[in-house]
Order: sequence, then C-alpha cells, then structure tokens
Amino acid sequence: MTPIRILQVGLGPLGQKIARFIAERPNLQTVAAVDKNPDLIGQRLESLCGIEGSPVRIVGSVEEALKDGRPDVALLTTVSDMERITPQIEDLVEKGLPVVSTCEELSYPWVQAPALSKRLDEAARAAGVAVLGTGVNPGFLMDALPTFLTAVCRRVERIFVKRYQDAQFRRLPFQQKIGAGLSPEQFEAKKQSGTLRHVGLTESIQMIAARMGWQLSKTEDLLSPVIAWKEVRTPDLTIPAGNVLGVRQVGKGWVGEELKIELDFQAAVALEHSFDEVRIEGDPTFTSRIEGGIHGDTATCAILLNAIPQVLRATPGLKTMLDIAPVSFFG
Repeated sequence: MTPIRILQVGLGPLGQKIARFIAERPNLQTVAAVDKNPDLIGQRLESLCGIEGSPVRIVGSVEEALKDGRPDVALLTTVSDMERITPQIEDLVEKGLPVVSTCEELSYPWVQAPALSKRLDEAARAAGVAVLGTGVNPGFLMDALPTFLTAVCRRVERIFVKRYQDAQFRRLPFQQKIGAGLSPEQFEAKKQSGTLRHVGLTESIQMIAARMGWQLSKTEDLLSPVIAWKEVRTPDLTIPAGNVLGVRQVGKGWVGEELKIELDFQAAVALEHSFDEVRIEGDPTFTSRIEGGIHGDTATCAILLNAIPQVLRATPGLKTMLDIAPVSFFG
C-alpha cells in the first residue's frame, strides 16, 4: 500500500505529537513540514519528534516545502480562529491541497463566520478539494457524537452534554489556556479581553442544531472560574488556595423560549471526576457516559488522522463532521 503523503503545517507541541502518530502508521507518511518559528526551522523531525530515520526538515514556508513535489493532503495545526486560518487555508487549496485542520472555529463556521465560510467553500470548490475542521472538542465529543447517538431515536426533544476534565494530565499550555494558577482578578481580566475561554462551544451548539433541524432563537456562552479551596501542586504548577484551578463554560441554545441544547465544559487541575456524558431526552431518553473521559491531545491527533481518508474521498468544498459522519436523527 502506498502511504498517503502529508504536509504538516504547524510543528508546535500538538503538531509534534501528530508527527509521532503518523510515524506509527504504515499508511501515512509526513513528507514535508512547515513552521514559522525560527527556533524550529532547519530542525529534522528525527531529532525534534524522536522519529527514527525521518529525513524531513522543517522549513519556513509552504512554497519551500512543495519544491520536491505535492503531497496528498495538508494537516494544519496553527491557530484557533477563522480570521487568521482563512488565508492559510486559501494558500494551501490554491496549491491543490485538501486540508484537515484543528482550528476550533472551523469545526462549524457557517453561522458565526458566514462570509469567511463562503470564501473558503468557494476556494475549495474552485480547486477541487475538500477542507475540514475537526478535533476532539469541538469536532466530536460535544457535537458530532451527540448527533450520532440520536440515530436510535424516534423523537429528540433536548440534548445535554458534559465534558469534565482533570487538566493536571494535559500539557502546560492547555493548563495556562484555561487559567490555571491565575488569581480571580487576573482570570476576570483575561475573560474580559477574550483570551481565556474554550474556543468552539458556540460552534458545537450550532453544529448540533443544524443536524437536528432546530432554528435557534438565541445562544449563550457563560464563563466562570473554578477556585481552589486548598493549595494544589502539580509537576508544572503550585496553585494557592483562592486562586484558579481552571474554567467552567456553559453554552446554551434555545428554540423560542425552550432550552434545546446545553453544553457544560469544565477543565480544571485536580478535578475530582473526569468523564464525558451525553444525555438525549426524547424517545427513547437515555444517557451515555465515558468514565475517565477521553484524553484531549491524544484524541485530537487521532481524529485528525482518521479523517484524512474521508476528506480525500469527499466532494470539493468546506466540510464539517456532519458531512463525513454517520447518520443521525433529523427532526
């Protein structure tokens, strides 16, 4: 079997982990790598990622990466927002490359960023390739998975999802992203500036609503800190009592005055219980719970790679997990 040839764009901690996952699979091969970080340019994946025998050297531009030929697909792990990811994707699809990205806002951008979504869809269609934003969350656990579970339903009235994570087992950048170690005042300042939140919760609500055929009248995204009641120590942080362990974010979607979707995301250092839970209310009403939860970094890398064959087979355009995923209930 000839392996799928991959261009990796973005070799931060997540990109490096993805490179190691690719090296484990005989059907996948990283053939080129791009990062703008001058500390990474020139390094080989062999030494940076511990991939024995890899000849790939990181370069600073896509143009340079493509000098030795065109890969089959590009994996883009750079930024979280549509404004910055759009020109990066356009550059790749103009070169004839399908794209799979971990950009959170790309998971379901049609409602929150309609103009940019249209731009990307038109560019991908013109180039004859597909573009997909995916990940563990958003992209699966709090949006795609709940819609898959509705496939056994005769009727669906409401969907509730909880994702509770003990963040002490995640990378330090993730712990910092959720505000671990901050004072309440510092947390509030970052909250007000928009730099402290789980990106993609509203996109997850919109994805579920789109699949269910629900026309939302309003959405809500509420953010609050999880406060330490005693000192907490991890290998990376010492958090005094009264400071922030992490974040709780609750997203809600209404149809008229009826609450139809509620997503409860909590990520905090030393959280007592980790789990992922979906509750479907309808016929039948049931709860599906994954005790211990799904490890975010591992699952994000895996779902990105597992989506590649589907993206290569997909019709051209901007896709979401709803386009490449199994059947579900449609109200």
